[in-house]
Amino acid sequence: MAKCADGAVSARRWVLAASVVAGVGVAASGVTFAQQPKKQPAAPAAAAPAAAAPAKQSAWVKLCEKAQLARRGADGKEVKEEKNICLTHHERLDGNTGMVMVSAALRQIDGVDKQHLMIMVPLGMAIPPGIKAAVYDKGQWEKAQKNEKFDEKALKPMDLKYTLCHPAGCTAEVEAPKEWVDQMKTGGGIMVLAMNAAAQPIAFPVPLDGFTTTHAGAPVDPNVYGKARGELMKQIAQRREELIKQMQQQQQQPPQAAPAKKP
Repeated sequence: MAKCADGAVSARRWVLAASVVAGVGVAASGVTFAQQPKKQPAAPAAAAPAAAAPAKQSAWVKLCEKAQLARRGADGKEVKEEKNICLTHHERLDGNTGMVMVSAALRQIDGVDKQHLMIMVPLGMAIPPGIKAAVYDKGQWEKAQKNEKFDEKALKPMDLKYTLCHPAGCTAEVEAPKEWVDQMKTGGGIMVLAMNAAAQPIAFPVPLDGFTTTHAGAPVDPNVYGKARGELMKQIAQRREELIKQMQQQQQQPPQAAPAKKP
């Protein structure tokens, strides 16, 4: 199976770059939620900063930016327009490396009624199957966190087709119908399933706590967000250095002698 390959797009700009990719579609996938997907490798996780507010923060953040989008005019010629693109965005980072473990965003463009769901997973996933995602209501989400069974026939998963790969991961996208957006506003979380190169489904949970308020609210100051995220990455880098030092110290310790056997 083909794998995601590194691209020239920087990790910081993946949101905007993926927003201007054309040809959104739905990919067929053999992944089902009835299967028992492998969980992500255990690692400390850190949520990216939502805002610089003293109150309880959501893991979701609203980011907006101006971008030049191209369209065809009545005469068939390409016309470029500046549009405001907003994403209600969530990402979870590996607390040891700073790598994005999963990222999800609902994209809105000024003057466009349709919204799109964008999900990014790490490199190494199989391209052809794409991604499946389903919104769990709060009861289903609570049971899923406890590994309890529930009727999965009630789920309405969507297929997302990969549109862009870059050093931070691969992004898949699909148009999100109003029904799906409404489910996100009242749901407990989104369960994302991707296939790895060994044809094994990997689960990426995305909680929806705070999504509704963030989606309806004003965007955060990008400078404040960037500074807060930079501080988080600095903390993760320090943690990584500490872990490396601990490993080096353990390797330098002489091996303990085996206890002498009694005659």
